[in-house]
Amino acid sequence: MTPTGVLVLRLAGPLQSWGASSRFTRRTTESAPTKSGVIGLLAAAAGIDRDDDEALAPLTALRFGVRIDQPGTRIRDFHTAHHAVTGKSMPLSERFYLADAVFVAALEGDHTLLTRLHTALRTPHYPPFLGRRSCPPAGPVDLALHADARLENTLRDVPWQASAWYRRRHRHSPPHRLTVLREKTTDDTSPADTLRDQPLSFSATHRRHALRSIVTEQVPLPAGRPDLPVEHDPFEALTDDLTDVPDEESA
Repeated sequence: MTPTGVLVLRLAGPLQSWGASSRFTRRTTESAPTKSGVIGLLAAAAGIDRDDDEALAPLTALRFGVRIDQPGTRIRDFHTAHHAVTGKSMPLSERFYLADAVFVAALEGDHTLLTRLHTALRTPHYPPFLGRRSCPPAGPVDLALHADARLENTLRDVPWQASAWYRRRHRHSPPHRLTVLREKTTDDTSPADTLRDQPLSFSATHRRHALRSIVTEQVPLPAGRPDLPVEHDPFEALTDDLTDVPDEESA
């Protein structure tokens, strides 16, 4: 029997955008990372060419799930562009992003493959990005690699990964439960939704995605404190000074 494992990622950055149904001048984002977006991140780190469907296939076979640790805020941007040769203005487009969001993504499958991907994330061939090239991560993406693990247990047990400022803001009323979106197994009888984010090909001339069944569930806020990456927050001193200052209504 092939040894299995779970690769865990922390996806955090100023902006993220995970489109599953973007068309023409309206580029939307889902409320959580898509499988196609995360597989694309891993393929880029491993140096897999976007036209190499054979090399991509083992990655797409991995089972995927994500936990929403910090929902973030949806924002909209109007994007303008000009043709590189003629200088003619291109159509105005709307692009949607998630600001200040943090997710825990997990992939379950062949442990040897996950080990190679874990190594690739630490020395990526191409730099990782969070859905779009304009959305770099705020810190290291790789979080952990677990042997003989299950996706459900991992997404339930990984410590809460919300940013330090978010934890301070919610220290008196932290969330009791976190939302998990996990890929449904064939023997699972849980109700599921579908999303067209199962990648079949990333070829620029013929991108293809299939429908994927997703189970949504709530898990208790995990115990323990995470080993968060060191972040420089220029407003941290100001935030700490104002933490205990009452607002006008309560003064």
